[in-house]
Amino acid sequence: MRALLLALLSALLFGASTPASKLLLGSLEPFQLAGLLYLGAALAMLPVAALQHRSGTRFRLDRANAARLAGAVLFGGVLGPVLLLVALRWTLAGSVSLLLNLEMVATAVLGVWLFREHLGRTGWAGVGCAVAAGAILAGGGGWPGVYAALLVAAACLCWGVDNQLTASIDGITPAQATLVKGAVAGAANLAIGLAVAPLHAPSAVLATALAVGALSYGASIALYVASAQELGATRAQAIFASAPFVGAALSFAWLGEPVGSAHALAAVLLIASVAALLSSRHGHAHVHEAVVHVHSHRHDDGHHLHAHPELPPGIRHSHAHRHARLVHAHPHWPDLHHRHEHGSSQPPPS
Repeated sequence: MRALLLALLSALLFGASTPASKLLLGSLEPFQLAGLLYLGAALAMLPVAALQHRSGTRFRLDRANAARLAGAVLFGGVLGPVLLLVALRWTLAGSVSLLLNLEMVATAVLGVWLFREHLGRTGWAGVGCAVAAGAILAGGGGWPGVYAALLVAAACLCWGVDNQLTASIDGITPAQATLVKGAVAGAANLAIGLAVAPLHAPSAVLATALAVGALSYGASIALYVASAQELGATRAQAIFASAPFVGAALSFAWLGEPVGSAHALAAVLLIASVAALLSSRHGHAHVHEAVVHVHSHRHDDGHHLHAHPELPPGIRHSHAHRHARLVHAHPHWPDLHHRHEHGSSQPPPS
């Protein structure tokens, strides 16, 4: 129950960021607001990362992982939020919230395209439902709605790249990654925003923007990671997938935005899309080649077989460890340990 509540609170905080940002855009330019939101996230993660550093969890990034982190900062921290905030100026916050379901679609399709991940018929049906829902929402808002939908789709594509890159990073914790992304991307966007237009927002608005970033981006990520460690990634993601619907509900209730038939139909299609994408797992015999890396893990997941006599297997911890070559079969997702290709190039089990 504790983990379930953490996941729900994470979704609520992230969902609330869209209507809150719609209000803040009345006083701030998109680049300025994007910068403040991510600086707020960095401030929220600073004490967490400091505690991890004090406990011995240090940055251990090689060149490849540093490049992945830089890409995640660029796409997920700099480009994605600005595109989203510009879209919020064109259309309703409720429509933008629902369109954020496209992030899951973008992540799945990029996995197939870039990493040759598997996406079965159920998963492709989910992609189709999401695309249809996006077209309905875009058409219902006229040309401004079309422009906004394209911007949100571009933002979700950026976050899809961010998700794929982040899932491949080891040597850094989620809190540390969020701190780096928030500090670098936040400072970059704020600097661009100040160069484009002077900052006229009162101090109360600036403080609110930082608080929204701290809660909706920083705390939300920390709560999601905590829940995923107890619930597992699949169930935690299923709960967090409610965030766009939470944002839409808050937009309609808090901002007084009208609810039309297009929203209702799109919501049904998006619920079907989320359900289909989350159920699209597969299992087969696959090979894990020997590797040495650093990341957070536990010893009851079937992949981390090294021994800690003094540590219970369900306790999550982080250190440099070696995986021996392993061949097994089980249902799996394309996570850090399952980046194998699907096709003739897949090594045969032995």
